[in-house]
Amino acid sequence: MSLFRIERTVPLPPAEAWRRLTDWPAHGRQVPLTRTRVLTPGPNGPGTRFTARTGLGRLSFDDPMEVVRWEPPAPGRPGVCRLTKSGRVVRGWALVEVADAPGGGSRVSWTEELSVRGLPRAFDRVLSAVGHHVFARALDGLLRAP
Repeated sequence: MSLFRIERTVPLPPAEAWRRLTDWPAHGRQVPLTRTRVLTPGPNGPGTRFTARTGLGRLSFDDPMEVVRWEPPAPGRPGVCRLTKSGRVVRGWALVEVADAPGGGSRVSWTEELSVRGLPRAFDRVLSAVGHHVFARALDGLLRAP
């Protein structure tokens, strides 16, 4: 499995950073060739399920995810969301954390562990680098000031 972590400090208040990072359909708009579909009625919380479909035509795969921990940020307490990935192609987990940043704004971290079915462990470093690149761009897009 490959592990990567992305950290950002942004001027957004924690509640707004959290809202943007947990807008699951918006993730699909940030990752090329990806659409995200929420499978459960809102609001978000433990048990929320969604699927990111990536690719073109027959060269596509689903990345089903479920929220297993949901603690939105509150005054003096960081927000924590943990997702599990249970697809046939992609498996693993993600941990999203949003906290007050010193001096204002938010400190955001996204940690993810991935494995891709059929991909030998020798490629873990490459998968980690690609995952880091793709998710860093997505996070930057989600957190960009309007």
